[in-house]
Amino acid sequence: MGMQRTLVIIKPDGVQRGLVGPILTRLESRGLKLVGLKLVEVSAELAARHYAEHLGKPFYDGLLAYITSGPVIVACVEGTSAVQMVRNAVGATNPLNAAPGTIRGDLALDIGRNLIHASDAPETADRELALWFTDGELAGYKRETDRWIFE
Repeated sequence: MGMQRTLVIIKPDGVQRGLVGPILTRLESRGLKLVGLKLVEVSAELAARHYAEHLGKPFYDGLLAYITSGPVIVACVEGTSAVQMVRNAVGATNPLNAAPGTIRGDLALDIGRNLIHASDAPETADRELALWFTDGELAGYKRETDRWIFE
């Protein structure tokens, strides 16, 4: 699949519960590289653009209310097959169905408070990254360990 960048949002429950460090550590431990990171108070307009594909669904208003209820951490991570790697690390949307060892399986309790958003496809990642980061906000750099992580 090759090198990819993908979006990760640690939702208000993750920030409020003090899980930012443990969540980011899990992603970095997989070999993913942080290339963008910021704390954001999400506007209603940005929330509506981010969740546009859910417009009209019964849970839409709740999604917007929740993502705007407190600060979030927005990250861009990079790595080989980063979209799938992050999705695997995050686990199923409903924590009751998330495997042990995943972020949601180990740390989340409720589908409405499932700690983290992760892009579900490379095209989605591109669209979402453009919503949350401007051109100059993502860093491109090499780590000395990359040659030990990526083939």
